[in-house]
Order: sequence, then C-alpha cells, then structure tokens
Amino acid sequence: MFYCCGITDKGAVCDNNEDAYLINKLVLSQAQLESEIRPPFIAAVADGVGGEAKGEVASHLALELLSSVRPGKNTDMNGKILSIHRKVRRYGMTHDNSANMQTTLCALAVKESGKAYLINVGDSRMYRFRGGRLRQLSTDQSLVQMLYEQGRITRDEKRNHAHRNLIFPVIGNIADDPSPEIREIDGGIRQGEVIIICTDGLSDYITRGEFEEILSLPMNLAKRLRRLTEAAMRNGSPDNITVVGISAM
Repeated sequence: MFYCCGITDKGAVCDNNEDAYLINKLVLSQAQLESEIRPPFIAAVADGVGGEAKGEVASHLALELLSSVRPGKNTDMNGKILSIHRKVRRYGMTHDNSANMQTTLCALAVKESGKAYLINVGDSRMYRFRGGRLRQLSTDQSLVQMLYEQGRITRDEKRNHAHRNLIFPVIGNIADDPSPEIREIDGGIRQGEVIIICTDGLSDYITRGEFEEILSLPMNLAKRLRRLTEAAMRNGSPDNITVVGISAM
C-alpha cells in the first residue's frame, strides 16, 4: 500500500495553470488530493510548455492518456509514451490555436510486484528523499544539463544560465519525437522514504537545503508539500507549481 499526495498551484504571477498531476486514474489541474492506493498505479506531473499554444490542454491530455496505462510485466512503456506523444501532437495539429502544443512528463509507475519505474520527458523532476538527504533520480532533458555533462558549465552555473529554459523535444513536439528516460528505480520505494515528482516552478526556486529541511519537518506529507510550494513562491517563482509525493505504508 502507498500513500500519495498531490498539490498544484498557478503561483503568484500566472493567470492560469498549465501544470497538471495524475494520481492513479485521476487528473487534476487545481486543488489537493490525498489517496491510499495499491499497485499497479502511476503518479505523474506534466508542465505545459510556456510560449506554446494550449499548454494546459497538452498537460491534461497527456496525463489523461497516461491514466489508461496499466504498468505490468509486459507493458512496453516506451511505446506507450511515444503513442501519447503522437496523440497529443495529432490533437494539436487538428484543433484551432493548438498547433505545437507541448508538455513535459515525469512519472512514477509501480507494478503489481512493487517494482518502481521512473519515466521522464523534459525537465520536470523526480527525487528520492531518504535519511534526511535528497537525491535527484531523473535527468533533465535540457541544454544546460547537456552543457554540464560535457563539462562546459558548473553545477552552480546551471541554475542561472541564460538558456536554462531550453529543453529537448517533449510530448507533442511537431518537429521531433522525444526520447523518454525510462528505468527501474533501484531498491524500489522503501518505508520511511518519499518519492517527490515536481515541475520546474518548484525545483528551480528552492535549494537542496530548503528541500531537505522542509521534508524533514515532523508533520504529515501533505503539509510538507504545501510548505515546499510556499517556499518556492517566497523565493520568487513566477511559474505554476506542482508537486506529488509518494511513500510506502
């Protein structure tokens, strides 16, 4: 059994929310949800790409399509994600003012066996919080991450780089297909640890130290996630903010 909690907020600046999140079969682009669920299930966040048409439609549609996927022994998850990409792209090309609508996607898929898998397209993130320490599990599919891996910029330079918002092809891109990052999470999800999935409205505006301090507070997970959201807004996040937390019961 797992406990999942999700929160999404349009933030202090934006007029609408282009983020959405999925817990099991339910997709939300507003409010908070708490749920106890048994595997198999998927929890995810999606961030409609800023500057493109209908980002809020893209994020919601991608998660609605993902909600019908049942992670199982023989599930071709890479094929499922590319199928979602093609359907979002097709929707954008056949509806007014929606051409090239796109979204990131970051998800945790837990099979009936308890094995857990990371799925990532874009620069939303997945972290594991264990023993008071935070570790990023996903890899940003972005220009600054590529420059960092090539040794051309430092970790500190990544945070304020002029091109930090340039990401590789994501769900719905009309020019190129994405390259989903899909892999098993070593050790699964242990009791006492928390898996965090969030959009960059949170991860870009809160330090690792703040993350660890808030997640270590002696309060329930829903309250800690709300504290993370509030901290990002205090730190000047101009974006929508979405975060999902999953823990083993």
